[in-house]
Amino acid sequence: MRPSASSTEAPQPFPDIEPYEVGLLEVGDGNQVYWETSGNPHGKPALVVHGGPGSGGQRGSRKLFDPNVYRVVLFDQRGCGESLPHASDPTVDMAHNTTDHLIADIERLREHLGIERWLLYGGSWGSTLILAYAQRYPERVSAVVLVGVTMTRPEEIEWLYHGVARLLPGEWEAFRNGVPPGERDGNLVAAYNRLINSPDADVRTKAAREWCAWEDAIIAHENLGNPGQYSAKPDDAMLAMVRICTHYFANAAWLEDGVLLREAHKLAGIPAVLIHGRLDLSGPLYTAWQLARAWPSAELRVIEDSGHTGSPAMRNAILEALARFGSSEWSDDRMQFGGERG
Repeated sequence: MRPSASSTEAPQPFPDIEPYEVGLLEVGDGNQVYWETSGNPHGKPALVVHGGPGSGGQRGSRKLFDPNVYRVVLFDQRGCGESLPHASDPTVDMAHNTTDHLIADIERLREHLGIERWLLYGGSWGSTLILAYAQRYPERVSAVVLVGVTMTRPEEIEWLYHGVARLLPGEWEAFRNGVPPGERDGNLVAAYNRLINSPDADVRTKAAREWCAWEDAIIAHENLGNPGQYSAKPDDAMLAMVRICTHYFANAAWLEDGVLLREAHKLAGIPAVLIHGRLDLSGPLYTAWQLARAWPSAELRVIEDSGHTGSPAMRNAILEALARFGSSEWSDDRMQFGGERG
């Protein structure tokens, strides 16, 4: 484990660029996934996998990649962002929106773009989805950069919506009181999932706002990050995010408990940097630490001043990792520290 180092020449984000190609990819079940590519059309392919689940792709992520080096691919996962249909519509069926569907969508996008292997970058829920995809298709992954590492295990979901109440009892009581009295001593995620799927628009809106108020309460202590970001979403984006979040978390993301950690051996030889904030209440450091111990070719960087929403030091660590994997000394056939991939 390597703590973040201070530097007199901190890396800077690159100027924002527009995509040179965009599209909607038919992925089945009536879904179309929005995708875009920017940077160098002949550069090192990199896929940005957004969090949430259901937050939609963060277009600002383009600025983390050297546009002369990388071919940057962004996409919106099913039901959110510019993908169609949008989960804010209560008539949209969520039965075909699961982790397996998203893994298949990523692979279909890779094939559609004619990419042999790509670097995977993402955080929070995005790190869970990256791990699931990389363990399914390790031969398609050249390197990985994860931020705010999660594996969406039941214990992590329990912590986020019940356990952290020990630190924020007043805010959690308000979150708990957002569900009907008879459900307050049970599974709050499942209760909110029922509310966000109510036929009553007012019930859905209230549930989305109560959910986001709790999410914001957890990150409110992060004075170097971006507190308040969940409640600041437009109504449609907020409804879609909460509907997708509760759908995934109520079902433990359709992942067998602990499977991503147990099968980390499938990632052997894939170079990775795991970047995690010491002050992250949403996803405590323990998950990233466990993964680093099970993944020998992964380096863990702990950012002392950062929580879940980041800090300048965290941004610098991301820029450094992406610059390293984009440098000429790294090719798709090289392991971390110069070893050869077996």
